[in-house]
Amino acid sequence: MIGMLKGVVIALGDDEAVIDVGGVGYLVSVGSRALSRLTIGAGVTLHIETYVREDALRLFGFLSEAERAWFVRLQAVQGVGAKHALALLDAVSASGIETASALGDAPAFERAKGVGKKLAERIAMELKGKAPPARRRSQKTETLVEALADGDTLSPVSAAPPPDADTDDTARDVAISALINLGYGESEARHAVALAVTANPDAGETMLIRSALKELAR
Repeated sequence: MIGMLKGVVIALGDDEAVIDVGGVGYLVSVGSRALSRLTIGAGVTLHIETYVREDALRLFGFLSEAERAWFVRLQAVQGVGAKHALALLDAVSASGIETASALGDAPAFERAKGVGKKLAERIAMELKGKAPPARRRSQKTETLVEALADGDTLSPVSAAPPPDADTDDTARDVAISALINLGYGESEARHAVALAVTANPDAGETMLIRSALKELAR
């Protein structure tokens, strides 16, 4: 199975790209959001979800692990296939999907092409209250949690990650992990951080933690 491709973009189509990896061109299906960020001749790293069928092998590529994980999770919802999952990630983004899931925000899902009201409501209902796809925990999280536990004053953290970095949900994940380690339940931590993200989408982890703590204190 192929889990990641790191190479050079040699061709782009309406919904696909050809990535040259060591002289082999891999045809990868990608959403319009990712496609808009690819440039012929430029290097790229794609997180891959491989689908094997009786008559075909298809690769789906994503610029972040969060997108790939949500692509898989969304298809666990009845009526959501690969096409719908890609459309949702194009319309809402991985971070937006996590926020909408935590808040049960069906209208957010309805923005995706081909997703009607009933399907959007089903997605919101089935995802609400459930943990998102498993994510790795970084040393950065541990350091921030220790600082919070010690009562340290946290300095502001930059809210804008590098455009090509696999950090779509880093600030959110750090904030949620910090709250859980401070003793809050996972569900309430995710809900509080989702509200904080909705109020300030560009906030870094420090600001998200502070905002989420205010929500939890109400």
